[in-house]
Amino acid sequence: MTSLDKVVAKVSGGERIDAAEALILWREAPLWHLAELAVELKRRKSGDKVFYNRNFHIEPSNVCIFDCKFCSYRRRRGEEGSWDYSMDEILRDVESRRNSGATEIHIVGGVHPDRDIYYYADMIRNIARIMPDVCIKAFTAAELHHMICKAGLSLEEGLSLLKEAGMESIPGGGAEIFDEVLRQRICPKKCTAEEWLALHGAAHRLGISSNATMLYGHIEQVEHRIDHLLRLRHQQDLSGGFNAFIPLKYRSRHNEMSSIGETSVTDDLRTLAMSRIILDNIPHIKAYWVMYGKQVAELALAFGADDVDGTIDDSTKIYSMAGAADVRPMITIAEIEQMCRTAGFRAVERDTHYNEIKR
Repeated sequence: MTSLDKVVAKVSGGERIDAAEALILWREAPLWHLAELAVELKRRKSGDKVFYNRNFHIEPSNVCIFDCKFCSYRRRRGEEGSWDYSMDEILRDVESRRNSGATEIHIVGGVHPDRDIYYYADMIRNIARIMPDVCIKAFTAAELHHMICKAGLSLEEGLSLLKEAGMESIPGGGAEIFDEVLRQRICPKKCTAEEWLALHGAAHRLGISSNATMLYGHIEQVEHRIDHLLRLRHQQDLSGGFNAFIPLKYRSRHNEMSSIGETSVTDDLRTLAMSRIILDNIPHIKAYWVMYGKQVAELALAFGADDVDGTIDDSTKIYSMAGAADVRPMITIAEIEQMCRTAGFRAVERDTHYNEIKR
């Protein structure tokens, strides 16, 4: 039987671990030891740097055809709390931020029953005309898979259409948990794990970078998390286009799974550290401060994270609607820099593709 000491030695030596070894480490290693291992691996990849960007979100609509059990965001058309911004309203919002210094626009929303890939391509083109130097990172794999299939296009055709319109990157949402049995229980209408991975692989082959996520802290077990991370690692071996991995904590307010509560901060930190250890081929691990809150995001930097996302500027509702602490999420550059200094690291501004920005 493999001992904890042997697994730790493999990790310290830069060797890849398998599922059985990951389970030993996850269950048996003291939290402080995981922190040491993860920070050492983080330093090998990014030194003393912690990355952030200047960004804002566009959430065109929370009207959605799916009914994922964990979601606090989606609404039916006309339901209280729903919104459905027109193209003009979206473009006015972008125009108002033209001089904000943002380098990235992050677009995600519900899987809308009426809007198609051609509508969204026009949206991207119009946004790019207003802010031509900003990277447009748009649509989860679940949104993309639906709109591409609805149009009768192949993945490559649909992604090429959006790339030609100006989409440079894809966010990591929609992955949830890859285990097929659990996926049928919590998001049965969403694209499958294989479809999610295939879409990102197709994007990478077309030169469209992306991120990856995992929704954890609900009905899954540690073994399911490890399986999820190993599938991402394998996809990265194949296509190589993931920039960052973002572990997404399940937030329990106002959804059908609220009764299960939320996992602990200790589990958050262990999950972050194990993500850095297992995903040896994904460059960056992000502690998404909007989801964790600023204090836990700072703690996460001592557990292998080397990115905190961006300034946001009160432009996303996905986590606030599920009970996250920041009802109007925004953070200043000074706060990010102080967060990183306190954790013993150096804040570095980046663009979507992790090119460093000097101002």
